[in-house]
Amino acid sequence: MRGSVFSALAHRLQTYPGEVYPLHVGDTWMEPAVGCRMQDLRVDDHPGMHRYAAPQGRSDLVEAIVERSRTRTATATEPGNVLVAAGATGSLGAAIGAILEPGDEILVLAPYWPLIFGIIQSFHGRPVEVDLFGSADSPETAVAAIAPHLTERTAALYLSTPNNPSGRVIPRAWLEAMCDWAAREGLWILADEVYEEYVYAGEHVYARALAPERTFSVHSFSKSFGMAGNRCGYVVGPAEVMGEVRKVSTHSFYSTPTASQIAALHALQGAGDAWVEMARPLYRQLGVDAANRLGVPAPEGSQFLFLDIADRLDDRGLLGFLEDAAERGLFLAPGPSFGPYPSHIRICFTAAEPDVTRRGVEELARLLGR
Repeated sequence: MRGSVFSALAHRLQTYPGEVYPLHVGDTWMEPAVGCRMQDLRVDDHPGMHRYAAPQGRSDLVEAIVERSRTRTATATEPGNVLVAAGATGSLGAAIGAILEPGDEILVLAPYWPLIFGIIQSFHGRPVEVDLFGSADSPETAVAAIAPHLTERTAALYLSTPNNPSGRVIPRAWLEAMCDWAAREGLWILADEVYEEYVYAGEHVYARALAPERTFSVHSFSKSFGMAGNRCGYVVGPAEVMGEVRKVSTHSFYSTPTASQIAALHALQGAGDAWVEMARPLYRQLGVDAANRLGVPAPEGSQFLFLDIADRLDDRGLLGFLEDAAERGLFLAPGPSFGPYPSHIRICFTAAEPDVTRRGVEELARLLGR
């Protein structure tokens, strides 16, 4: 299992003497909505907020998630379908722990969120890279890219849309074809949908609406509402398996922080959606501006751009380029963290305040000779 998944040079952030451009980690510069911050929560208003919550999640938050899932997916959802977890990371870990036997394989559509590999390995599974966006241009070619990797040990298919790191959104027809194929082959579907709120072109299609009997949809208050430090997310899946998912979560993180769940509930009661309506156009414009300056297509969704910089690498390879960037205070995520991409870099255009991000993008453009 890999240790640092972003960059071996990230430690230099702490000692760099000039202005730093931290474009390597996916986060936001903004604080959550008023009412959803830790400073807004008082024991007088929320007695017991420092005690354990129920392992499944607070009942009021679970009910709010049920209603949100029903509304957004038009799919039957009950409390038994839901687990509140320690972020999307905890959600994926609990679901994967429930469905894998040692030695089972999960097909991971690339490029992918880096931690998924280690999570699969934690449960003695084998992640199998499948280059999707680099080889598919239709529903048929999407399935054709995946099918050759199927073995008797394949248990599940993992996908991310809107995608981290590429900024791509999987089209409805592709998703329908892949879910149909997974159903024919008897596979579980792990749908990482944490950037669902940030679609700038096309539409976000919920995988669970297409195959509810086999899909675990993973969502995140971190990405949706700027609460990454709270470690609160959730997974919605088939009720007959969620009992096993809850067993894994109970024996790993036990329950999600109670105060974080209260803040999450406030977000779902309206404050979060208003925050998203403010954040989405800001994110979109930052993505467009960064893409235009770097000479790449604008992102369709998420908070990232994924650049192939092969033409700017010398005999030192990608690490040499990252070292040159770090010497300018510019910290980037290396492509190999996201799959078979030895000449790519990822930038997050929302991690730092907009003026800092723009200066960082300008520094990167100069380094790339663009």
